[in-house]
Amino acid sequence: MTFRLVTALLATGLAGASVHAAPVEYKVDPDHTYPSFEADHMGMSTWRGKFNTNSGTLWLDKVAGNGTVDLKIDIGSIDFGMAQMNSVAKNPEMFNVEQYPYAFYKGTLEGFMPGGTPRVVGTLDFRGVTRPLTLEVSRWKCQPHPLNKRDWCGADAMATFSRADWGFDVGRDWGFSMQTTLRIQVEAVARD
Repeated sequence: MTFRLVTALLATGLAGASVHAAPVEYKVDPDHTYPSFEADHMGMSTWRGKFNTNSGTLWLDKVAGNGTVDLKIDIGSIDFGMAQMNSVAKNPEMFNVEQYPYAFYKGTLEGFMPGGTPRVVGTLDFRGVTRPLTLEVSRWKCQPHPLNKRDWCGADAMATFSRADWGFDVGRDWGFSMQTTLRIQVEAVARD
């Protein structure tokens, strides 16, 4: 075999290997990931809350531009910035934390190739009801983490939906709109 032929075969083999890169597992950073929501308060104002405790895993194939996400949200960590509302929100007629302590979002990453329109097509399991929910991604970036040098990815994603579709219609009789916006800011670091 000539040097050129060996070089060409190696280059072809390496190029083929990069096309079939395996997905990498990333651990969701709970200190930089806060699912939050915006909901109507009797047409007077928009109330905002967030969940302070969560965990999850992201699988990402950067070459193919796809992957999956699995997020677990601790509903008991709800935080409106007002202790009394936090307590009321945990009651059975609202978030019903005793019966449904966690919400889960699971989805498939789509459009994460350069020039694509990134989104996550998945399901939200909330208060015992699982329904489809697609998150539109407005920001997406990966780079080496400045401290541990592992790959580090972050995104801002959101969806607007009717909370009544999940059986959460408290306040409807008082004129509350059921439209709710879910925002998920997420950061995740590649596992060792």
